[in-house]
Amino acid sequence: MVVIVYVLAGAAAAAAPLLWLLRRAVRATRAAELRAGDAETSARAAGARADAAEQRSRAADGTARAAEATARAAEDRAGAASARADAAEERTHAADIAARTAEAHRTVADARYAAAVRELGHLAHERLPAATTALTHPRTPVPGPLDVTGGTEELQHALESALTAAVRAVLAERDRTDAAARAALRGAASKIQALLIQVRSLLEEIQLSVDDPRLLALDFRNELTLRRVQSLAVLSGAWPGMTREDSPLAELCVGAQSRVAGYARIEITNHLREPRLAVAARAAEPVAIALAEILGNAAAYSHPETRVVVSIEQGSSGALVVVDDMGVGMEPDQLERAGDLLGGQAEVLLTELGDPPQAGFAVIGLLCRQFGFGCRVEPSPYGGVRAILRLPADLLTLTDPAAPLSALAPRPITQTTPVFDEGDALPTRKRRSPRVPQQDAPPALPSPAGSTPDRARSAWSALQSGTLAGRSAVHHSPGPDGPAAPEGVETP
Repeated sequence: MVVIVYVLAGAAAAAAPLLWLLRRAVRATRAAELRAGDAETSARAAGARADAAEQRSRAADGTARAAEATARAAEDRAGAASARADAAEERTHAADIAARTAEAHRTVADARYAAAVRELGHLAHERLPAATTALTHPRTPVPGPLDVTGGTEELQHALESALTAAVRAVLAERDRTDAAARAALRGAASKIQALLIQVRSLLEEIQLSVDDPRLLALDFRNELTLRRVQSLAVLSGAWPGMTREDSPLAELCVGAQSRVAGYARIEITNHLREPRLAVAARAAEPVAIALAEILGNAAAYSHPETRVVVSIEQGSSGALVVVDDMGVGMEPDQLERAGDLLGGQAEVLLTELGDPPQAGFAVIGLLCRQFGFGCRVEPSPYGGVRAILRLPADLLTLTDPAAPLSALAPRPITQTTPVFDEGDALPTRKRRSPRVPQQDAPPALPSPAGSTPDRARSAWSALQSGTLAGRSAVHHSPGPDGPAAPEGVETP
């Protein structure tokens, strides 16, 4: 045991360095373990730091990529902004161009508006009045647009349409007014004419039993009034009012003379080859009215002391009544207007006959168109106006040889010189010998100047006898071609 102990002690002594070494080794091992633990801890910490660095690197990469993406996005946005800026600049440029174009259009529009205003004013103040005047006076010039080349076709068309519509409206209103005036005038003339015819009949009855020159003067003024009313009746489209039998042309001339103030100045010369040449019944009264209008104009527009020369001629295709006065004459435009009225080329409107109305040529023209005879006027060799009434052969006839002629009707005389000047449109031929015995013309009625009561009474009696004979037979019934008789006139 002791040995064991000794052995153990020896072993222990021998083992002491070993134990020291062992302990040192253990300590070294523990220190190494500690260092290894520390290294491992450091390694772990380094790994953690590496991981963190890697994470930070990854985060940095993400951030970089994000920054790059952001930069790219910013670059894209910058490009888009630049594009928008370019687009905005283009839009601004386009807006400037549009503004300049709009300004140019506005300038053109203002110019067109100003031109339209001028054209409308010109239309209202110049063209429309001229167009309405041209309806009555066709030779009146109607001005056109102020600017034919400028403006638009729509404006020119609108202006022309407005002018045409206005003229049509004026024509319609003129026709309506004229129709109303004619209707009123026709009614009034019909009643007045009937009363005057009744007055004439009553005066004729009184003159058979009473010999008073004042009755003749009253009858003469009644005839003047009746002629005026007959003219108004013709203008209004009414029937002239009396129907005659076939009436000798010379007697019609005397009858027309009896309806004219200043009848004593009218000198009638009969150059008919047939003393009984007469106007057919259907045209007798219209011819008498037309002759009275011609003689009335000749007496009214000539000096009271001058003559009115009337010549009755017979041609190969009818008869002529030529009336010459020594008055003031007519201007060329007046002659032209008279020719239009007499020839039916001018429209006859009651509202355009003047104030007071000058209806003589209008009445004659209406009668000429309605009954088929003609009339024209021209300057007279006597210095005034010559009126030529032409009666065609179809309006002429011969009266019964047994029927007496009026004592005041001028007898035919031998024609030794032509009535017309050379170059006139209606010449007559000379007769080698008269076909009827030549008779002296009845003495002219005494002039009113310096007359005595006896001479005046004698003149009025002669005038009344001639008037009664010149009227032939007065029938109060309508003519075959005319409208109904006026109100108040009895018909058989």
